[in-house]
Amino acid sequence: MTRARSQQICCQDTPYYHCISRVVRRAFLCGFDQSTQQDFEHRRQWMLDRLAEIEAVFCIDICAYAIMSNHYHLVLYINKSQVDDLTDLEVIERWRTIYTGPDIIQRFINGEKLSKEHHDLIAEIVGKWRLRLEDISWFMKSLNESIARRANSEDGCTGHFWEGRFRSQALLDEQALLTCMAYVELNPIRAMMAQTPENSDFTSIKQRIEADKPVKSHQNAKATAIVSTHLILKEFVAEGHQLKDEIPYHYQEYLELVEWSGRVIREGKRGVIDGRLPPILLRLGIDTEEWHKAMQPKGSHHFSRAMGRCEALREHAKRLSIKWIKGITISSRLFPT
Repeated sequence: MTRARSQQICCQDTPYYHCISRVVRRAFLCGFDQSTQQDFEHRRQWMLDRLAEIEAVFCIDICAYAIMSNHYHLVLYINKSQVDDLTDLEVIERWRTIYTGPDIIQRFINGEKLSKEHHDLIAEIVGKWRLRLEDISWFMKSLNESIARRANSEDGCTGHFWEGRFRSQALLDEQALLTCMAYVELNPIRAMMAQTPENSDFTSIKQRIEADKPVKSHQNAKATAIVSTHLILKEFVAEGHQLKDEIPYHYQEYLELVEWSGRVIREGKRGVIDGRLPPILLRLGIDTEEWHKAMQPKGSHHFSRAMGRCEALREHAKRLSIKWIKGITISSRLFPT
């Protein structure tokens, strides 16, 4: 049964969410469509450009992404402290970057003399916009509508481009966040579109690796210009620093874990654990064999409404006033207490 988005996104439980959107009518988001012999690879750049544009507007950070042929994955963080710190003028400036807004707002910006009723109306509008800046539904709407319009225009057709509304999954603890981020990063490897994380085009893991490389020569920079992006990713916690609101892992350890997981997937050794396993799984109490299963296509966490340790799932279900939540049995194996 489809539930209201308010019963799927609850910032009191977690600021982290995994979101997926798929296309309809056998359409291709990007890549080469064998059925029509058309190449839509350029649409991946559309996605990155739009993500960079709206990420600068919304108070929602991007932890991980993977843009595939007919769907995409995002791991998002609702930055509540950032939106609370914005002044009313900053809220107006951000929202009007992508949406026009009513005429009364422009009159306010121009410094016109307005009545108390007008100022009350402006305060109401700004309050509504402030809430939208931390709203994942508005974030996804702003992304999907823009891409749908461009794709339909290019295809010379009308109608739905996306397969209904996006799906969201609450990531209730560190273990769930780590598992989901790695699962997203490894999408191209599971789909046999890439051999290694650093060659997985249009993923956050490749963007992070590329950003760590020395400045390229002019010739190499020109060759990779097509996948350039101004998209800012949420940072990992720095070595030796207290945890603030960064992703709660060290980047180098995370990189090693994704690389190890990708190697095991490519070798097809289901359930065989490499002795070089990064210790982050052990520290977080994640079962190594279940981790490998979770990284496979349609892994063990695919696709529950929420993901996390059993106690976190039960508390989440209680807060949403539902008796049962899918994934508790799986979580007990993946995240044993």
